[in-house]
Amino acid sequence: MTKAIPSKARVVIIGGGVSGCSVAYHLAKLGWTDVVLLERKQLTCGTTWHAAGLIGQLRASQNMTRLAKYSRDLYVKLEAETGIGTGMKQNGSITVALTEERREEIYRQASLARAFNVDVREITPGEVKEMYPHLNVSDVIAAVHLPLDGQCDPANIAMALAKGARRNGATVIEGVKVTAVEKRDGRVSGVTCVQNGETFTIATENVVNAAGMWGRELANMSGVTVPLHACEHFYIVTEPVVGLKSLPVLRVPDECAYYKEDAGKMLLGAFEPVAKPWGMDGIREDFCFDQLPEDVDHFAPILEKAVNRMPMLETAGIHTFFNGPESFTPDDRYYLGEAPELKGYWVAAGYNSIGIVSSGGAGMALAQWMNDGEPPFDLWEVDIRRAQPFQKNRTYLRERVTETLGLLYADHFPYRQMATARGVRRSPIHEHLKARGAVFGEVAGWERANWFARPGQEREYKYSWKRQNWFENQRDEHLAVRTGVGLFDMTSFGKIRVEGRDALSFLQRLCANQMDVAAGRIVYTQMLNARGGIESDLTGTRLSETAFLLVVPGATLQRDLAWLRKHIADAFVVVTDVSASESVLCIMGPKARELMGKVSPNDFSNAAHPFGTAREIEIGMGLARAHRVTYVGELGWELYVSTDQAAHVFEALEAAGRDVGLKLCGLHTLDSCRIEKAFRHFGHDITDEDHVLEAGLGFAVRTQKGEFIGRDAVLRKQDKGLSRRLVQFRLTDPDPLLFHNEAVVRDGKIVGTVTSGNYGHHLGGAIGLGYVPCIGESEAEVLGSAYEIEIAGTRVRAEASLAPMYDPKAERVRV
Repeated sequence: MTKAIPSKARVVIIGGGVSGCSVAYHLAKLGWTDVVLLERKQLTCGTTWHAAGLIGQLRASQNMTRLAKYSRDLYVKLEAETGIGTGMKQNGSITVALTEERREEIYRQASLARAFNVDVREITPGEVKEMYPHLNVSDVIAAVHLPLDGQCDPANIAMALAKGARRNGATVIEGVKVTAVEKRDGRVSGVTCVQNGETFTIATENVVNAAGMWGRELANMSGVTVPLHACEHFYIVTEPVVGLKSLPVLRVPDECAYYKEDAGKMLLGAFEPVAKPWGMDGIREDFCFDQLPEDVDHFAPILEKAVNRMPMLETAGIHTFFNGPESFTPDDRYYLGEAPELKGYWVAAGYNSIGIVSSGGAGMALAQWMNDGEPPFDLWEVDIRRAQPFQKNRTYLRERVTETLGLLYADHFPYRQMATARGVRRSPIHEHLKARGAVFGEVAGWERANWFARPGQEREYKYSWKRQNWFENQRDEHLAVRTGVGLFDMTSFGKIRVEGRDALSFLQRLCANQMDVAAGRIVYTQMLNARGGIESDLTGTRLSETAFLLVVPGATLQRDLAWLRKHIADAFVVVTDVSASESVLCIMGPKARELMGKVSPNDFSNAAHPFGTAREIEIGMGLARAHRVTYVGELGWELYVSTDQAAHVFEALEAAGRDVGLKLCGLHTLDSCRIEKAFRHFGHDITDEDHVLEAGLGFAVRTQKGEFIGRDAVLRKQDKGLSRRLVQFRLTDPDPLLFHNEAVVRDGKIVGTVTSGNYGHHLGGAIGLGYVPCIGESEAEVLGSAYEIEIAGTRVRAEASLAPMYDPKAERVRV
């Protein structure tokens, strides 16, 4: 019997896979009774039905791990709640390493698991053999066991979520194709759909795009960016194997393979290094529970290694050779949240083959987000606002996803750069830098010089968990900035003009610092949420009485634009992205003033151009706006140059710089210098979950200026006291390296993780930042403890400081 389509709903969820069913379930649990889920064919018929159903708790960050653990716990209890068997069993998982590099990686993951309170144990090859007797462990050198991981029946989990949603008042309708998302005044107003050839419209102010591999096409109809693309994903299932009993899920990432015992059969799946994109010309209308053609040749290298790894496969017959499509994103992270282009348009899609373990938690988080108007905790890793508009380009996506599928099981080396779909966004001096030895990385599509090779040196990364091949290059660049002068190309900065009659009052309401300053003044500030968490970290330069320029990281530009536009309300103000109009060349170091004097007739003395001010200057035969600020902790200027003059200005600086030892520097050096100075990095050290006072940024907050978003939370925290502090650490042993997510150990107990790390070439050791709990403690008590950092199971002593270890009084930037 065909279900009637309602005329209105509070939310319409598009897509009946596990993701859409989870969102419906959790919204209904929150009391949203008028929830409607529309599925074009049948529930689970896209990707969910053929997923492998692996439940691995440990993810790359604390909050992603929190969501995966939530999924595991939910799936354990769903059967009792709904009566539908989920096949959930906590048989554990084992990951084995065949190389020293992989051993380092999985041991680092084990340290991270302990920091995240995930049950984990490093085990020997002999213990692996005891737990997995069918495995050839002759070349296994290390392994990690997570006893509470497991596996499940994906389709039944989706069905159980759908049943739970219905029980709580949601409506789930199959056989309905959405043809349009209607909009009015910049927000969702309804959904047009077709059922049995008849067209209906549902009035609603909220839509959730949970359309999986159809998500990009559906979003594109509404002018929304959801960059994802389907790839073919392969696995085989054997005939029943005599005596095969319940086994842990096994991952052998060095062979791109995973194994799952199920009902006496063995499933072997793969994330091959070069994947096969699928659906470039769209997905056919009748696609439902479909398989793709077999490609035995493509899978053969995986199978060959698997027969050696699991000798029983040589004699076990193959029952099923399966090939099904799954969607992948440009950075291997899924999408969650409200799209910046259209209010009320929410996204839960692009799961990169971890949709089952992710969807329980992701559905909960998105439902909370929709209900409360803000995410329950920091979700920037998967926030849809990180997507760049150009990334919906199909040629770009087709090329990129050939790589991202394979990266799931590749070595997750620090500083690993994407190899595909490169060169999309370039600075005007890109070719100049390339000719001078630049080795580029990519962020938000921008090609950025990460380091500069010496003459004759190979211009590519040699990845390692130890010192990589550019370590000495970074040291030379770093020390040049500390003792001489360096040039950084920071054209990738996001640049936003805020102008109009109400520009000042608008920014006063959004920014925590005092924005009512004279024209030409630069203000370092944060935009806070109501909890006092940091939504944006930026500088604002007042250009005139009615115009400001905000400078933000290139990676957060879309997020920052969305936050500004969300809060415009009735303000007479215009927010414009002007990022492409100006290049930014940074001149940093104690000889910066000497260099500037050689290329410009302007006065760069403290009296004429003090710290925190901007003004127009002549430079070479062009013009620039010189901002006296720094992210490296030295005297310096950021030069904002019209893109048409950028190459000329660079050439003038380079020619004049020969007399003062000017060094071209990359982003790795920018990061190592900023971490010595304990400057925070958004997305790592500071997020929307981190209170501005606990992040040590109270100096940029002016509660006395009047009302602004987050002010009440700041005042409450001042009264109540801090519950944690961001601390700077330096390893006393100069040899180990810090990257991110190493465990912080206080008096023998893990209390947190390193939020960001790099090598302090001036301070002589690895430097990291990390939060330390401090309820009721003074600064002296926090610093009175013994600290260590756990790196791959080994604890290294660390010095701790609340003030920057480099130039704590900031005297060098004002010299």
